[in-house]
Formats: sequence, structure tokens, C-alpha cells
Amino acid sequence: MHRQREQESIKTTLVGLCFNAVLAVVKIAAGVFGHAEALVADGVESLADMFSSLVVWRGIVVGARPPDRKHPYGHGKAEPVASAFVALTLLGAAGWIAFRSGVEMLRPHQGPAPFTLWVLVFTIIAKELLFRYASKQGERLESALLRADAWHHRSDALTSVAAGIGITIGILGGPGYEAADDVAALLASGVIAWNGWSLFVRALDELMDAAPNQALIDRICSIASGIPRVELVQKCTVRRSGGHLWVDMHVHVDPEMPVRDAHRIAHQIKDEVKHRLPAVWDVLIHLEPGTGGSVRSPGE
Repeated sequence: MHRQREQESIKTTLVGLCFNAVLAVVKIAAGVFGHAEALVADGVESLADMFSSLVVWRGIVVGARPPDRKHPYGHGKAEPVASAFVALTLLGAAGWIAFRSGVEMLRPHQGPAPFTLWVLVFTIIAKELLFRYASKQGERLESALLRADAWHHRSDALTSVAAGIGITIGILGGPGYEAADDVAALLASGVIAWNGWSLFVRALDELMDAAPNQALIDRICSIASGIPRVELVQKCTVRRSGGHLWVDMHVHVDPEMPVRDAHRIAHQIKDEVKHRLPAVWDVLIHLEPGTGGSVRSPGE
């Protein structure tokens, strides 16, 4: 399960990396020869996407390493670290685009060539398809890192849309409208910055061991409560580390129960939780003396 997740995540990242390499070369070349500053900025962002994809790839590889003596809880935190870095590159790209657009708006320059619009149409379609593919994989594999990489594709598509609008205005408006694509790129940088900040906050949540959704915790408690002779699941905390979940819980059992039986019940809980929730890497169970009475559900 975990090995398959790693392979599919790497495949998703490499697909984006190859597309970004082609798009970066095409957009920068078309922007330079077509006098479209927004297209050049768009191409530079694709270069940043390439770099981010390399970071994503390394984050996935390192995060998939099993626990070792130095890292007994595994290397899963490499994923949110890489995700935070990708988010920061989004913020940096937004700042660079905004700065370059502002500078170009203040100086006279030649209007964009019509052929640059066809380049942008191809870019928008390719980037939107990449976004949908990477976003779907990120949700299916529960990877914040792939979701961050997906938004890199979407931000590139948004920049291209803005550049296309600006270039169209510049072409149709003629003299006096040369800076239209710069204005459009400036507006797109704001959207990119917002997405970058949102992804950064989500990465920080995972780095600070924010709890997953309550429905997942309730399900884990329900699984544990269903094991015979478990009286009560008093406490259950869950934290995420990359694609893995680490569970800690306090379970009440009959205080007169032999240690051997209590130990067997703890293993039954652990095995059942891991079987029904493959994302769970380990379950740490603290046994508490119960009342010796009837079994109760959490919250009673």
C-alpha cells in the first residue's frame, strides 16, 4: 500500500516536471520574440514549477523511507516540509511577477504579437489538465504535497489566462494598450499569492501535528470499541506524517483480566485498525483499568 502510494506520487510529479520543461522553453521563447512580457513571466513561473516538482519528488522519496534508529517515527514530515517550500516558491513567483509587471507598465514597449495567443491557449489547456490530474491524485493518495504541486499548475494556468486577456486587449486596442498584458499579469499575481499562502498554512498544520478530521477519529474509536471485552475508548489522538497516520489511544478493560489477555486485546485493536485503515502506520495503546461492567461507547 505504502510502496504503491510512493510510486504513484512520483509518477504524478514526473509527468508535471516533463510538461513544465516543455512549456517553459516554449513560453519564454514566444514571449521574447513576440514582445509579450506577460508570457515571459509565465515562462519563468514554469521554470519555478520545474524546480518545485524536483522538491516534491525528493519530498516523496524521503518521506516514504521507513523508520530507522535516528527517526523512529519515520520520515513522513519530509512531505509537509517540501510542501511548505513549494508554497513559498509560489509566493516568491507571485512577488516576482508583480514586480516585473509593475516595472514594464512604467516604460514604453512594443505590443505583443498575435501568435502569442495560440501559445497561451495551448498552455492553459495543458496546465488545467495537469492541475486536475495532480489534484485528483493528491486527494486519492491523501498527499498535501501533491495538492500543493497541483496548485502550482493551476497558478500557471491563471497567469496564462490573465496574460491572454491582456495580450488580446493589447492587440485589439493597438497603440496605447501595450501595457494591458502587464496589468493582467499583476492581477494574476494576487491570485497566485493567495493560493501560496493557503498551501503554506496547511503545510504548517501538518508540521505542528494538527488533528485530522473528527470523522476519522470517530471511526478509529468505533473500530476499537468493537473489539470484544473493550469497555471504553477514553482517549484517541491522531497525527499525520506524510501519507501515514500515527494513533495513540487509552482503552479501558476489566481490571481483573490477566496481563496476557489484555495484551492480546491491545494487539487485536492495533491489527484491526491497521487492517481497516491502511494509512495507519502504528497504534500505541495505553490500557486502563475499567469497571469490569458492561462495554460503553466513547462519549457515554
